[in-house]
Amino acid sequence: MTGRPAFRNFLLAALTSTLTLFGTAHADDAFDLSPEQPARVRAEKNDAAIAAISKDFTFVIPGKFTVAVSPGGPPLATYATDAKTVVGADPDYASAIADSLGLELELVPVAWIDWPLGLTSGKYDAVISNVGVTEQRKEKFDFSTYRQGLHGFFVKSDSPITSIREPKDAAGLRIIVGAGTNQERILLRWNDENVEAGLRPLELQYYDDEAASLLALSSGRADVIVQPHAQLIYIAARDHNIKRVGTLSAGWPDRSDVAIATKKGSGLADALTVATNGLIESGVYAKILDHWHLAEEALPKSETNPPGLPKT
Repeated sequence: MTGRPAFRNFLLAALTSTLTLFGTAHADDAFDLSPEQPARVRAEKNDAAIAAISKDFTFVIPGKFTVAVSPGGPPLATYATDAKTVVGADPDYASAIADSLGLELELVPVAWIDWPLGLTSGKYDAVISNVGVTEQRKEKFDFSTYRQGLHGFFVKSDSPITSIREPKDAAGLRIIVGAGTNQERILLRWNDENVEAGLRPLELQYYDDEAASLLALSSGRADVIVQPHAQLIYIAARDHNIKRVGTLSAGWPDRSDVAIATKKGSGLADALTVATNGLIESGVYAKILDHWHLAEEALPKSETNPPGLPKT
């Protein structure tokens, strides 16, 4: 009996290794992770954004826009093939904002857990790293929105499931979700709605890691996987065996946005909102999202400190 868990762990380790060795090559067809980034979209200087910077604001490094980013994985932010340059949608967006402000970008890789302290202590001017707007975070930080916060519903490429848009679409399905995540919280609410309406309950499944989750989906032990949308977009390009059948707002039933975070009251947030709206109007914004296959996450306009996810 003791040999079975060990053998299972061996298989999962082998699968993970295979995805690491061969999956990146497949994803290169859709995502350029080279350090050079020859297709990076640049922006023109935005005088209105520059004028909106508070006279009291001082950049951490004169002449530079110093931005923290957490290289959590493609396509949002990851280390390039040289293992030191950070590339992805968030670095490209940071670069366009720096262009808009007439500044050079200084990108600072940080661990996700460290960005709040680093921002409040003045180590960088802003954080552009898939930070969602919440009412609790708004007590310490200002926000300038630049993307929708979305989770994705993905199924096997040959699955008969074609669309998941609302709770009834998921009735009776076996859904892989991370324990303790925001998407789990939402799916539990979906389940309550379905049961109350007399529909079949959802069957939520939990796995230890990504490899085990994808194996469960590909082997037919589960019908759907729900994770942050951007992560699944990359996995779909890498593995060529899953497809999107829907998206879910991180703030369901309301929209929840991702934003640039700045120190509360620093005087920079309004300028970043103006800069983002300039990028939207010029088409640079859409080009960045299209380049990283994230057009689904586009916002119609940027806002400063919109309503965020409520305190729990």
